[in-house]
Amino acid sequence: MAAVRARPADAAVLLDFDGTLSPTVADPAAARAAPGAAEALDALVARGAAVGIVSGRPVEFLAPLLPATVAISGQYGLELRAPGAAVRLTVDGAWRDAVADASVRLGAGAPPGVLVEPKGLSITVHHRNAPEAAGWVRARVAEVAAATGLEPHPAKASMELRPPAPFDKGTVVTDLAGDAATVLYAGDDVGDLPAFAAVARLRTAGRLAVAVAAAGPELPEPVRAAADATVDGPPGVVDLLHRLLG
Repeated sequence: MAAVRARPADAAVLLDFDGTLSPTVADPAAARAAPGAAEALDALVARGAAVGIVSGRPVEFLAPLLPATVAISGQYGLELRAPGAAVRLTVDGAWRDAVADASVRLGAGAPPGVLVEPKGLSITVHHRNAPEAAGWVRARVAEVAAATGLEPHPAKASMELRPPAPFDKGTVVTDLAGDAATVLYAGDDVGDLPAFAAVARLRTAGRLAVAVAAAGPELPEPVRAAADATVDGPPGVVDLLHRLLG
C-alpha cells in the first residue's frame, strides 16, 4: 500500500469482477460492483495507476458497470478493451457458432435450477441454485466439450466452456502489468490461480507483486493457499482500494 501511495504511476492494480468486486448473486445478470468500487478505481487511474478488470464476463456486460478509464479483459482474455478503444478479440470469432451449438446442447434436458449462461465466446453452466445437479453439469459439460471442441473449466458452483487458446488470466495479468514496479491482483476463484501464478513470477523477477484473495464461504482452498493475503469479500476489496488511495 505504501508503494502504491508513493508512486501510483508505477503501479498496476488488477482485479477479478464476480466475487471480488461484485458480491456473488443467484442471478448472474444481477451482479453489480460493490458500493464505492467504481469511484475508487477511477481515483486510482486519476493518480496514474494502471487499473484493469480481468474477468470471465463479456466486456459488453462489464463496460456499463465500470469506469471508462479502466482496461477490461473479458472471457479469460478472449476479449480486451483498453480505455478509449474498441473491443479486440484474441480468438477467431467463428467460435461463436460453437458456443451457440453448445448452449443448445446444454439447455436440452438441463435439471431445474441449472442456468446456462452463453457469453458469446464462452459459456458458464451454473448449479448454485441446484447443488444436487453438480454431477450432471460436470458430465454434460464434458460431453458437450468433446462434441464442440470447446474446453471445460471448473469454477465456483459452475462449469465453463471456452475455446482452446494459449492464454488465461495469468497471461492477461502479465500483459496488463507492463513494466509496473508494483503489481496487485485480487481474485476469488480457481480461474484466478493462473493470475496468482503470474504475480508470483513477477515477484521472482524483482517486482513488488501481491496476490489477494477475496474470502467468502465459497473460496476454494487452493485459492486461499496461493494468496499472499486475504480480505473479507468484495467489501474488503473496496476497503483495500481506498487504502491504496491513502
